[in-house]
Amino acid sequence: MKIGCPKEIKNRECRVGLTPSAVSAYTHASHEVLIENNAGLLAGFTNEDYIAAGAKIIPTAAEVWAEAEMIVKVKEPMAPEYPLMRDSQIIYTYFHMAADRALTEACLASRSTCIAYELVQEPYGLPLLQPMSEVAGKMSALMGAYYLGITYGGSGLLPTGVPGVLPANVLVIGGGVVGTNSAKVAAGLGARVVIADVNHSRLIYLSDVMPANCVAVYSDPHTISEEIKKADIVVGAVLLPGGARAPRLVTREHLRTMRPGSVFVDVAIDQGGIGETSHATTHDNPVFIEEGVVHYCVANMPGAYARTSALALNNATIKYGLQIAGKGAIAACRDSAALAMGLSTYKGKLTVKAVADEFGIAYEDVHKILA
Repeated sequence: MKIGCPKEIKNRECRVGLTPSAVSAYTHASHEVLIENNAGLLAGFTNEDYIAAGAKIIPTAAEVWAEAEMIVKVKEPMAPEYPLMRDSQIIYTYFHMAADRALTEACLASRSTCIAYELVQEPYGLPLLQPMSEVAGKMSALMGAYYLGITYGGSGLLPTGVPGVLPANVLVIGGGVVGTNSAKVAAGLGARVVIADVNHSRLIYLSDVMPANCVAVYSDPHTISEEIKKADIVVGAVLLPGGARAPRLVTREHLRTMRPGSVFVDVAIDQGGIGETSHATTHDNPVFIEEGVVHYCVANMPGAYARTSALALNNATIKYGLQIAGKGAIAACRDSAALAMGLSTYKGKLTVKAVADEFGIAYEDVHKILA
């Protein structure tokens, strides 16, 4: 199969869909790999690195899209890429369709076969979302700490504290991979951390593994309201299964109870965000202020740490990518229940119920297509 990797065009998205190691894995399996000129440069990979791994360098993104039977990316296709998608072409990347109707409609109109990283699901979890969730989680605590600085509208509180001065209070909403990594880093900085989740088994686990300055609590409206009042940094780390839009758990009224200059890092912004006041921002303009609270809502956070993120992502995606390239998308999904969960569109049909419900678009059961 011809596998293409165009350069990412989302704002400050420096990751790359294929690393040289992944290219080598594909070429050793007798596939042809096409890399757009300098696609991996910002992640630290040169054209020469790709050529040594067996790839062919292609001058433009349009040519990569035109030649490739399968496109491997990091982020969802952007508007300039919509016309490049075509019937029966496989697109293997993050999509987060529930947050973007225009993207969903473009994928359907193109009749392309879209397999979403974030929906591939094994019994133990979401293997293609986990590495980026780890990066985003660790980043969220660091970004919260950074934007508490008074230069950016923050309250001027150093989260670590100093002798004689209390550290920051951090509330992490969601105890999954993002929330756990966020709480670990925030606790490591010396902050006083509360992590909230609705899964009692998860709370028991978090209570066992977290340091003494991190407390796990049950997440309900009353608890969130009370803890937000005390928080200097709030991290939104909630992910609903099946690609559904994130629930709106942090309201404008909540923000009005917070100390002016507090920071809200809404990592769930890829799925629409958990904040009533949240909207996606970019690495060029990462923050805005609503109700006196600094909002950091960058939709591609791990792109800031492109080399680490690209390597970690490719370590996870290559296993499934080889299955798709070797068998074709439908056969691979028939043979892998995990991949079948990721199949999102096929020949103009939407196969993710949560997205269909969000936008009122017709839904086709994936098992019917695979049959």
